Formats: sequence, structure tokens, C-alpha cells
Amino acid sequence: MIPEKYLNDPKYKIVPTKFGDETIDVIYRKMRKPLSRAEQDALPPEERDMFTFVADFNQRTYDAAPGIICHQDVAVPLRDGTTIYVDIFLPKDSGPVPIIGSWSPFGKRPGDGFAEWQLMGVPPRTVSKMSKFESADPGYWCRHGYGIANIDPRGIGHSEGDAVFMGTQEGRDGYDFVEWCAQQPWCDGKVGLFGNSGVGMAQLRIAAQVPPHLVCIAPWEATGDLYRESMREGGIPGFYAESVIGMVAGDGYIEDPLAMAEAYPLFNAYWADKVPEFSKVRIPTYYTACWNHFHDRGSFEGFRGIKSRLKWMRAHREFEWPDTYNHYNIEELRAFFDRYLKDINNGFEFVPKVRVEVMDAYDYDFRVNRPEKEFPLARTEYRKLYLNAADGSMSPDAPAGNAAVSFDATKDVLNFDYVVPEETELTGYISLYAWASVKGFDDMDLFFTVKKLGEDGQEIPIHVLSEPHPGAWTKLRLSMRHLDPKSKSWKPEQTFDRIEKLEEGVPVEFAVTFFPYSRIWHKGETLRLQIAGRYIRDEGWFERLVWAPENGGVQTLHTGPDFPAYLQIPFIPPKYKSCGYELR
Repeated sequence: MIPEKYLNDPKYKIVPTKFGDETIDVIYRKMRKPLSRAEQDALPPEERDMFTFVADFNQRTYDAAPGIICHQDVAVPLRDGTTIYVDIFLPKDSGPVPIIGSWSPFGKRPGDGFAEWQLMGVPPRTVSKMSKFESADPGYWCRHGYGIANIDPRGIGHSEGDAVFMGTQEGRDGYDFVEWCAQQPWCDGKVGLFGNSGVGMAQLRIAAQVPPHLVCIAPWEATGDLYRESMREGGIPGFYAESVIGMVAGDGYIEDPLAMAEAYPLFNAYWADKVPEFSKVRIPTYYTACWNHFHDRGSFEGFRGIKSRLKWMRAHREFEWPDTYNHYNIEELRAFFDRYLKDINNGFEFVPKVRVEVMDAYDYDFRVNRPEKEFPLARTEYRKLYLNAADGSMSPDAPAGNAAVSFDATKDVLNFDYVVPEETELTGYISLYAWASVKGFDDMDLFFTVKKLGEDGQEIPIHVLSEPHPGAWTKLRLSMRHLDPKSKSWKPEQTFDRIEKLEEGVPVEFAVTFFPYSRIWHKGETLRLQIAGRYIRDEGWFERLVWAPENGGVQTLHTGPDFPAYLQIPFIPPKYKSCGYELR
């Protein structure tokens, strides 16, 4: 049901759209007006935004940098007659080269809107102003024999039409670009895709359409399921997408997932269309994932789901931008593209299929790029730590008696602690099985975090961009607790297709899976499960991660023989042990 406010406001329009056999009314919002550099500079600094800047339309070919030319605002026709515009950067006088494309709504020349172009966590002048946000830098790649295509998808900048937000339409448009690109005289017929975050997400949707000339992709940090990982994480309304659709600029409208989440709060065909068909991706793929980012789940879902024999995953601690533009990572990415876009036999197949950084404390990692063969790791031992509401402890032994602890989810925090008796590495999927009830209300929103404490009882954080991260996380609205019968015991997942309100004082069983994680606890340190009715994070964190929990009355967590509650941890034993020696 479309809320009335979207039907009578000229800022919005409704577009009936087919998803399989079902037609769903899709809400579009008028986009922000594109701003010139002069208009940007006239704004107060706090109101300037890189995504709102759109350079003047100017079809030309010019020297973008020594040895690099740019074909600017090149028109690309899509199958429905819409024209989009791209900037093509090429090595000068090189002849046809493989092209690496960057597809996202973030604007193809954002650097032109600023006196200095810099990404958070990336040293000044690391990335040239030719680079699209979160994408391959022509200043590097063109000097190594590649062309770079910075693409404004439909509706963005000067590209025609209304902008879509993820989904198969984006995939079809990307297919059209790849096939058009491969036929151009400056392309040798091979196209790849690269970029992190939003630029990574589009790659899976395009690859799932199987364009013949798309040779390989590198989605570094890529949300896969818009509903489960952004709009309704755990069933709780989230607002991160507002920071994208509320900033990007164009002359038309943009699909509004926030309005759609209000109109369609349950998982349906519209939301299913936002999940890439991973199984159709069969080309070489190089993934990355940050353990401390909400793209984490989608990256691993994609890695596990695609059917290519040639797929790699590198999971790390640091945030996406410094990881993307780090010298060593760029050089390895070039080896990947050299192998599959240039067919250079450089031994890239020796790179381990999975590499993980096992985090420890602050900016220190216990292991860096440890080679593995699969994910989850085949040697994982799933162990249960039983919660005891009587004393706030966790133990491998189930409590003998029933107990309950009541709290106010709007302000209280529950802690359950376990002092590890041995070096304990958790890598993979943590999950929680528990029981809860409520009085004075009919629902409950709970936020769960796993933390590490030292022997002094003080939290030992992980640092991301030099700031403390809350820890491994998940969340759940209990009325949406219904489990998918096809989900695994080590990875319970909700269907989000029904609402089951809580009865007054009646305990209900629920299960949640944490986003993938990897960390070491040393002997004597404490593993803490934190439960609250809100997201707890230090003020000032730059990401706009906001949820709208709804809690009321008094919440109660139940434990004991009648209410078995336990944290299931993915314990990773040493690969090798002998005479007190351990190899991890």
C-alpha cells in the first residue's frame, strides 16, 4: 500500500513496474539539482557534496594528463532508446586496449568539483582527479595499458531517464554498455569492471546478465541484498540509503528505496529483484570484504554464491578506501587484470582462493592474509556458549536452572561474559539462539554485539580509520523472527515475509546470524555478548548508519533448561599442533 503522502506530492511519482509475473508500484523521488563548481563553492563548506556536483556537458577529446587522453561525454545508447554518457580515459597513441568500467550513481568527474580531491583514510594526491569515486584511477591504469570508463548510469548527471537503484534494470543497462564498449575502435574487445562499495554492487548485477564481452570483475566491498543489509537489517528500518539517493544529482527522478521500504516492509518481488543472481556469474572474480563494514555480508554471500571456478576473496580489517588505493593491493589487482584482460600468464592462479586477516586489538592483526581454501573454513568447530541470566555469564555447560533478566531496551544494556581458557580464534559466522518476552508492548528490537575485554575488564577495540569499532554485530525485530527452513544451523536466516507480534509475557524463541567476522581472543581475555535495544557506537563516526528501533514496556531474556539460549561460535583450531607448538 502506497502511503498517501507519496501520491499527492509532486516531488514523487509512481511507476508500475513488472518483477517477474508481478506488477508493483515503484516510488520515485525528484533528484537533487545538479550543481556547478561555482554553485558548490558558493555553499557553506558543510553543505557541499561531491555527488551533487555535475560538470558542464562538453563533448570533446583532450589531454587529461601526460600520456593520457579523455573522450569526454561520449553518448552510449541503451536498448530502450535512453542515452547515457561516459568519460573514456585511454593511454595516448596506444591502439585498442582492454577497458575497466566503473558503474555507479556517484558522478563521473567528482574530483572536478573540489580544489583537492581526497578520500577518507587515503593520503593526499594518492588518487588523481580523473578518478571516479571508489573506482579505478586513470592516473595509474592508463599508464599500464588499460582504458578506464567512468559511467553515469541512466538519470545521473546528464544521462537521460530516471535513475534506478540496484536491481536487474541496472544489470541490463550495464550489459548494453559492455557490449557497446567492446565494439569501439579504442577497445580490444575485452571489458572488466572494478570498484568498491556502490561501484562494487553494480558489477554482480551486470555480470549476472552475462554480457559476452565482460571478461572479469573485481567487486571490492559489495552489498548484495538491499533489504537485508541496508533497508531492513534484521527487519529494523534503516536509513543508510538516504545518504546515496539524497545526494546524487540529475534532472529526473530516482527510485526511492526508503519510500519503498515504508510501502512494502515485507520481503517481496521488488526486494528480490535487488538481490543479484550470483549463480549466473561464471567469470573470474576477485572479491574483498572488510570485517567491520556493512558490505561484509553481501561480499561473502556473493563469493559463496557465484559459480566461477576462478574466484578469490581477501578479507581485511581496514576500511574500504585505504584498502582500495593501497599500493600493494593495486599491484595485485593489476596482476588479476593482466591475467584475465590481457591473457598474461603471470601465475595469478597461485594466489590462495581465500585470505583472511585475523584481527586482534586496535590496529594490530594477529594474522595478515592467511591463506585458506574456502569460507566458511572447513575445519570450523561450532561450539556453544550457554547464557545464564542469573549471573550474566556464558559457559560451555548449560545452566542447571531457569532464570530471567528484565531490562528496558530503550536505555539498558545486557552483558554476558565468558573468560576464554585457551587461545580462541573465531572466524566465520557467529550465531545466537535465545528466548525473549515483553510486557506492556507487542514487539522488540534487539541489537547484538560481540566484544573483547582485557584482564582488567576494559574493552579492547578494533580500530578502523583510527577509530574504535563496536565489534561483531547483528540485529533483529522479533516480530520478524520467522526462520527460513532452508537456512543452515550455523547461519540461521529470516524470511522477512510475515509479522508475528509477541503476546504479553509469552517467551518466544529466535535466532540471528552475525555478519562474518574474524578475531583472536588470548587466554584470559573475555568474550562479551552485548544486547541492547539500540545501536551503540561512539559519536562522530563518519558513516551515516542510522536505524529506527521501536521498543516499549519491559523486555525479558530467558535462559535455562526450558529456554536454551546460547551463542554459537565458529572456533578455529590450529592447523597443526605438536609438543606445545601451534601453527595457525
